[in-house]
Amino acid sequence: MRGVAEFENLLHDFRVTEDLLDRYLFAPEPAAQLLVGSVGDEICGYALYFYNFSSFQGRPGMYLEDVYVEPSARGKGLGKALLFEVFRAARESGCQRCDWLVLDWNERARQFYESLGAKTLDDWRLCRLEAAAMTALLENDESGGSPADPGGRD
Repeated sequence: MRGVAEFENLLHDFRVTEDLLDRYLFAPEPAAQLLVGSVGDEICGYALYFYNFSSFQGRPGMYLEDVYVEPSARGKGLGKALLFEVFRAARESGCQRCDWLVLDWNERARQFYESLGAKTLDDWRLCRLEAAAMTALLENDESGGSPADPGGRD
């Protein structure tokens, strides 16, 4: 996981510890599923995914948070094998789709995903509310403030 943070130039945001992985991934009811891939006896990649639900389709979907292969193991089909295992899990669970993000500068990944039949949705934008902002917003709400009407679909 540290490798993904380094690759995406986000090592300053990397906070993963073994305790957090135990708590959220290896618990009786995990928050996400983790697949690992190996070359020989060495783990060289992983895919992390979780289920969501589409209010338009009325069916579950899957969100692929990460698929990553160490640079030394790239070009051997490990990334494709991990993706296909995620897609199999999605199909077996009745998911209507599998969504993920790709960085706009990662042209190699974008081309690879498109070669598999994936579509890049240019009309959607990711929204994120960080923990500190979420806490401040909720504390304001609990003290009598009210959020603005977001309008449209929640």
